[in-house]
Amino acid sequence: MQSGPREIVTPFRPIPLDVPEGMKPNEFFNSTENLNDLMHNNGLLKNPEDLLLYRKALGHTNEFDTSIIYNTSQTILNPLGRPVRRTQVPENVKHVWNRMNQIIIDYMLETYPDPEQHLVLAGEASLDATWPLTSPGVPSIRMLHNHFMVFPMQTLREGTLADVKNPNLTDGGQHSLFEKYMHDVYRQFVCNSLKLEVLKPVSDDGARFNLTGFPQGLPSWEIPGGVATLEDVRFWQEYDEILKGFIDFYRTFFSQVSSRNAPILDDVYFPDSVENVLLFNNDFLKTAKKVRDSCITDPAYANAIRWQPAFKQLIYRNDEGKLIVTISQNSIGNAITELLGVVVSRKPDAEAYEKAEPALIERLLEVRRRLIEADLGEGIETQFWPKC
Repeated sequence: MQSGPREIVTPFRPIPLDVPEGMKPNEFFNSTENLNDLMHNNGLLKNPEDLLLYRKALGHTNEFDTSIIYNTSQTILNPLGRPVRRTQVPENVKHVWNRMNQIIIDYMLETYPDPEQHLVLAGEASLDATWPLTSPGVPSIRMLHNHFMVFPMQTLREGTLADVKNPNLTDGGQHSLFEKYMHDVYRQFVCNSLKLEVLKPVSDDGARFNLTGFPQGLPSWEIPGGVATLEDVRFWQEYDEILKGFIDFYRTFFSQVSSRNAPILDDVYFPDSVENVLLFNNDFLKTAKKVRDSCITDPAYANAIRWQPAFKQLIYRNDEGKLIVTISQNSIGNAITELLGVVVSRKPDAEAYEKAEPALIERLLEVRRRLIEADLGEGIETQFWPKC
């Protein structure tokens, strides 16, 4: 079978919400008001840490698809003041979040044990106004959320081959600025900065999902011991270290794009590596000049720049059944599934969705039961399911 990114169609039930006059649908769906619908019609579980588990009404897959959002909409009214990545989350919240992640991933791997039958992934992406604030549809929620998904492999095999030039497929080697121009310095910086004891670097071939050929060229790490290692708090500490390294690279690069020969930022996590690896590397600085020159001469290019760190970080099971961690630069309109070469086309089709809905809800309620049992929250009652 030919390897290449796959495009699949996922039916959904149209959301019965009235978008206020003058707002675009994506603006409303990113609003605080929409969170009320998310809670009352799709909410599964909430806890005192403001973590909300919910069914994805506009899902990627109807096999298994759920998310957790750090819902600070009622406690931090300034959208620009809300945490948008784990490095900004209070320690007590992050502790609970990590335990929720571990239990949900454990359930997915227990329920879907065969990598030849199902693709299992869990990850998160920046959901914040890293776009220019003047752009239409800029997310106003600005809250960290993550995803848990399972795709039947048969569905992916039957999917059409996606266009490899699709701008959403911004994986390394395709459209990623880091990969195209700064491949070597990116890896040198990551290796110099991160002192990992649990996670082990893995080759591109070892990380690759063979059906799609993705991810391509991204730094990746194996989780030795598989799902049992997710019960070790050191894993989650190292998962955060990977994100910190990425943020240092991203912010340092765009500081150089913004201002030629800019000084090292005051609040980087790995100042020695930033100074000795990045700010003395010709490829790094030449690329910053290339982007800076384009920003000065091309208004459309400049308006598309995401000046703040935009990322997607993923835990997934590869073809050999090993758990892999990877991280990538995010792009406008990019879904986390596309990191593995899976492009999801959502189609409004209530009848098709309702056929899959009972089994999907049954699985989501079982996950909720396990979380409640572990004292990680209390159930939410909706028209589709009881409180517990």
